[in-house]
Amino acid sequence: MFLVIVLLVAVLMTLTRPNKAEHKEAMMKAVKELVDEEAENKGFKDNGLTRFGKNVVNKAIELALGSKLKLDDYYLFNTTHVRMDGKDKLLSVGMFGHVFTFDKKMLREALEEGDESPTDEEKAAAKAEKKRLKAELKEQKRKERAERKEQKRKEREAKREQKRKEREAKKAESEE
Repeated sequence: MFLVIVLLVAVLMTLTRPNKAEHKEAMMKAVKELVDEEAENKGFKDNGLTRFGKNVVNKAIELALGSKLKLDDYYLFNTTHVRMDGKDKLLSVGMFGHVFTFDKKMLREALEEGDESPTDEEKAAAKAEKKRLKAELKEQKRKERAERKEQKRKEREAKREQKRKEREAKKAESEE
């Protein structure tokens, strides 16, 4: 009976180990939390510029992870690692359909110590993403200005209407 249970658990582990995309997604979630925490610790307020900066950092890290993240499959579970300083750094372990990432301190060190510089393709992608995010921020500001302008127009129109009604009321009073 014990052997059957062990065999069933082994089959379950084999069938439910996560793929590389799931590992990358879990790592990006952990990285985003780290970036948010670092921004908060450094006293950055949550505004459009800060979100823009966070998005640029997250996109650059996502591109780096995409090319440098290696998956090792051990049939019952799998791990991911990156190569830094000539050594493999273990980043996550996946089993039973879950990815377990390591603590933020290790992530911070792994991100700060990366010895491989980004490729031209990664730089171009990061630059394109930065340009896209900048355009998005500019469009958002334009929409906000248009909304403020429309709100002011409506307020002026409401004041004019109120004055018109007041004049009509005075005129009606004087006629009576």
